[in-house]
Amino acid sequence: MSTTSFEALACPLDGDPLSRRDGAWRCAAGHSFDIARQGYVHLLPVQNKRSRDPGDSKEMVAARRRFLEAGHYRPIAETVGRAVLAEAPAGGTLSCLDAGCGEGFYLRALRELSSVATESETAQGGAVTLSLLGVDISKWAVLAAAKREKAATWVVGTNAHLPVQAQSLDRVLCLFGFPVYPEFARMLKPGGELLMVEAGPDHLRELREIIYPSLKPPREDDAAAPEGFTRRPGEALRYTIDLEGAEPIADLLAMTPHLHRASAEGREQAAALSSLTLTVDVRLTRLVRE
Repeated sequence: MSTTSFEALACPLDGDPLSRRDGAWRCAAGHSFDIARQGYVHLLPVQNKRSRDPGDSKEMVAARRRFLEAGHYRPIAETVGRAVLAEAPAGGTLSCLDAGCGEGFYLRALRELSSVATESETAQGGAVTLSLLGVDISKWAVLAAAKREKAATWVVGTNAHLPVQAQSLDRVLCLFGFPVYPEFARMLKPGGELLMVEAGPDHLRELREIIYPSLKPPREDDAAAPEGFTRRPGEALRYTIDLEGAEPIADLLAMTPHLHRASAEGREQAAALSSLTLTVDVRLTRLVRE
């Protein structure tokens, strides 16, 4: 499989299609957005920001990069990648967005998996071209992604108002993120698929038992599909990881919402650990655009 960048972007100000020329993305109304020298474009208008520097900080992005590159979530990436490629159109192009892409780990893993896929791993056995798009509200995350992977389009943007043309995507990934179902439905082609990874009830339980005085009961699963989608059979993934040393434990805490939710005492207890065995418990949900 070959890989190409994604071109069907939309102006975040008026929704018109954007075209790339002379180092910028431009719409017919004259709005212009410069492509940074690292290769990404900023399509997050100030009115859609909730803070001056939204999303993950530079330090949080670095922590996530170290943790993910150590391979701890590689089985998740491979599970998602196989699901993305399982019914790839023979001889066609598969357009895939990672909504909340972070530093690009999952799209890089998808590209790597596609490069070694055999004909038996695709639906019809033909050469498929991947068209990749990563969007994140953190400029630091998108900057890190653009530095590592050139065969993709990287955008600073928000899931609430994605700068993507309607019905231009075959797959949308939302991995440990915040799904905005109406936006995802708008962008997906009929028959396109939304793949979500969410934490199961035992995900990182051992860490949560240390940093919280008590654990909340798990949420009940909602079997109903969001409007515009049909649910497909999903998949559960469960395994353990061993973290040795204070740094990977600190990195894991820094890349999760638990960093801000834990008490000062809980963070101190986590910082005192020198090793930790953790349960990874996630659910892959698959929703097809009607």
